[in-house]
Amino acid sequence: MADRTPDESGIVPFLRAGPPPDRTRVEGWQQWRERRNTFIPAPRLSAEEYAAMSPRRRVLHDLHRTATHVNMGLLETPMSAKVTKLMRGRLRNNALNFEPGTRDGLVISGGSYLGKTETVCDAAATFEMLWRDLHRQLLPGPVPGTRDLFAPVAYCRTPVRATPKGLCAAILDFYGAPLPKTLNGMVRAVRNSLRDHQTTALLLDDITRLRLHREDDQDTLDLVRELMDLNVTLVLIGVNIPRSGLLRSGCPDPRTGQWIFSPVKSGKSFNPSAATQTERRFDLVDLDPFDYDTAEGMTAFVQHLAGIEDGLRLLRARPGMLTEGEMPEYLFRRTRGIVGLLKRLIEDGCTEAMESGAEELTDAVRPQRRSPVPVQKWPSGAGLRARS
Repeated sequence: MADRTPDESGIVPFLRAGPPPDRTRVEGWQQWRERRNTFIPAPRLSAEEYAAMSPRRRVLHDLHRTATHVNMGLLETPMSAKVTKLMRGRLRNNALNFEPGTRDGLVISGGSYLGKTETVCDAAATFEMLWRDLHRQLLPGPVPGTRDLFAPVAYCRTPVRATPKGLCAAILDFYGAPLPKTLNGMVRAVRNSLRDHQTTALLLDDITRLRLHREDDQDTLDLVRELMDLNVTLVLIGVNIPRSGLLRSGCPDPRTGQWIFSPVKSGKSFNPSAATQTERRFDLVDLDPFDYDTAEGMTAFVQHLAGIEDGLRLLRARPGMLTEGEMPEYLFRRTRGIVGLLKRLIEDGCTEAMESGAEELTDAVRPQRRSPVPVQKWPSGAGLRARS
């Protein structure tokens, strides 16, 4: 799409009315899926072109630039590409498997602020586009006057206090289905909804809310296992899942890259072998931060910075502003390679660069605000600052 500039009539094309779409509802998921790549960034202007604007247009352009900096979208990393590739293959293979029985699932683990949810949702949305296109060829168009029930992907969040009823309610809420009063009725309604809406992928976020020290949590995990028998690919998303006890304590095998798990200790479960029903049916993949200890890791991090740099709309931005000199090492030291912290640091730096009028990022001057990483571990100071 061509760049558009807000005009004097007050039309602001980059703003959207209403709250962000709620992906835990089928309408919100579809709205997000269809619009996730439609944001129009601010046009690139020189300092002279910016100065020639009227005061009103400069204010609107600054708002557009700010919106551009906070809506740069999901930049692919080697780590997220690994997750996307695995998800793409698993969702496609399971969707084309017409035999009855259990579908193998995926567990996406990692630390906080690494983009697990966005990576999984983007991969699922891409799969849904393919699956909807195939569905239209087989069953072209909904019947007029009826509701289109086709929902290939469902996204839900595990309840804060997980119970089988709570999880059923979260799934039924996605479809806008009524909630039966009994647990058996709710389980039956979930099965019917998944079947009637032809859902092939069910994303369960915040799965580590299952602590498994309570009976309700164990019953909820049993329900998750049952859902795997409904021709649905389960994708579980959570923080540090191998250490949560959900799949029992595990560690990656350096030779194969697969996760291995320690034997179940006697007396920890009424049926210790039941844990294998989960761990053997899921492939676990970690979404790691950037690694700055190897040449490949440093190159990947610098390439990621180059992608961010290309999306910035500072008036004095220059090639290599984030990728040359000591800036890559400084940014890694400040964020430890965590993409969420890096994004926030860049956003704060751009805001300060615009407000100060410097319009350029540098590590030469640091504002006095709290750093996103522990002060005792890294040098004091918080964000990027504009060059004076």
